[in-house]
Amino acid sequence: MKEIVIILAEIVNNIHDILIDIFGINMSDKELHFWVMGIIGMGTFFVVYFFFKLLEHMKWSTTIFSFIYTFTIMIVIVFAIELQQAITNRGNMEFADAVMGLWGFIVMFLIYAAIAFVIYFIIKQFKNRRR
Repeated sequence: MKEIVIILAEIVNNIHDILIDIFGINMSDKELHFWVMGIIGMGTFFVVYFFFKLLEHMKWSTTIFSFIYTFTIMIVIVFAIELQQAITNRGNMEFADAVMGLWGFIVMFLIYAAIAFVIYFIIKQFKNRRR
């Protein structure tokens, strides 16, 4: 995990140098962050907006949105814990730990979804028999 963070930092530094070389301007880190993160954020927003517009027409759209939002929060929490372990030297900072933590959420969510589907179909059967 520590190696991955270092590699990502090197990639970001290389992109920083490339942007300065291409545009020939000397921006401060704050200015560069403003423009790059603004552009990345807006690009992500449009992709997510389009994807969510498609999802809103599905039957269980609220459940799907809730899962996506929760999964996003779980990714942030998992990596925050791994970074905290690296900073404090309490535990090992490993990518596999982060993946297993996310798998824990996915497995528990699938169990919930299976139980919810069974209950949904049982209720639907009882309503159909009453008619």
